[in-house]
Amino acid sequence: MVTGMGVVTPIGTTVADFWAGCREGKSGVGPLSGFPLDDLKILIGAQIKDFDHRARLKHSKRDKIILHADRYSWFAAAAADEAVKQAGLEGPFADPYRTACIIGSGAGGLVTFETAYRDLFIHNKRATHPLTLLRIIGSSASAHVGIEYGIKGPTFATCSACSTAAHAIGIGRDYIRNGLVDLAIVGASESVINYGTMKAWQAMHVLSPEGCFPFAKKRNGTVLAEGSGILVLESEEHAKARGAKILAELVGFGMTSDSRDMVNPDIDGPSEAMRLALQDARLEPHQIDYLNAHGTATTINDKNETNAIKRVFGDHAKKLAISSTKSMHGHPLGAGGGIEAVACIKAMQENWVPPTIGLDEPDPDCDLDYVPNVGREMRVTYTMSNSFAFGGLNAVLVFGPPPA
Repeated sequence: MVTGMGVVTPIGTTVADFWAGCREGKSGVGPLSGFPLDDLKILIGAQIKDFDHRARLKHSKRDKIILHADRYSWFAAAAADEAVKQAGLEGPFADPYRTACIIGSGAGGLVTFETAYRDLFIHNKRATHPLTLLRIIGSSASAHVGIEYGIKGPTFATCSACSTAAHAIGIGRDYIRNGLVDLAIVGASESVINYGTMKAWQAMHVLSPEGCFPFAKKRNGTVLAEGSGILVLESEEHAKARGAKILAELVGFGMTSDSRDMVNPDIDGPSEAMRLALQDARLEPHQIDYLNAHGTATTINDKNETNAIKRVFGDHAKKLAISSTKSMHGHPLGAGGGIEAVACIKAMQENWVPPTIGLDEPDPDCDLDYVPNVGREMRVTYTMSNSFAFGGLNAVLVFGPPPA
């Protein structure tokens, strides 16, 4: 059961603001700032520019160094704080060994990495900041959140590129389902926008210099973003025993690997991940009302995802409402599945599905209903969220309404 949600995104740094951004079709993409651009050719990104970590984390009590952590840990801590508060929980948790904290990151503290190397090799400093090592570790965010809430059960990070959050959420669900824990804080966080990362992505020729336009004929690459998406999961028994309000049920989870290519996606792997998620949820394809696509706006990914959806959903694919919210909040890499899970749950709560903005002329190879430009009022009972990562790592989540 999902009892809490939290996000930090370029179109809103709380769930309410994020959803308001989706409602208005807001774009978080803009000119890069905050670091030397030098000879960069890609000069846009979806940065979070209105986030005051000291204000958001001033209530932290147990974690004494969170204000000195890496930016990706700040995002995770803020999103977790929002999710825990919505769930009606307070730390330290009453049964710490029956609680898990699985918060992943595709890259960890890359902002800290770059700062440290600039200090050493450009500014010729003799040492780096004493907290450099703790800041860069990919499991730091989960450790920070675990400390803040006194979590003593399984606490670690997942790392699977753009499927990181979805894997963390699915694993947390499995731990609860199999009786290891009663409650889990799950999701991912990412903050990688700096000179070195932009150079690395630029070298792969997968970034757009203009914007993120999933499924559009004009699409020419994705746009890097940052942020975090966190859920609080509980067993039904645990949630009801403490009188928690259940927001949704995580009914299905499927994961596969293409085992084929590090960059170019396959159709078989994503198709099987969707099929497994439906099988796990005990649903037929026609029962899914809304699908939040991976939809990165790269030429090959959008075409392949379209074909994978057609393979799994058959005739229903033409009737299915699909959108890529990355068109608004950009591609936050490992955090994407967490943010997009929140979008799926909000769609169910409000019977409104977010749009794919910038979709003025669809690619003929992407011929499904991608809810172009304007969101849609419709009945939403079950939703699916796709995360397909570099390396061919696929994870799919299915959400349904709270139990009667």
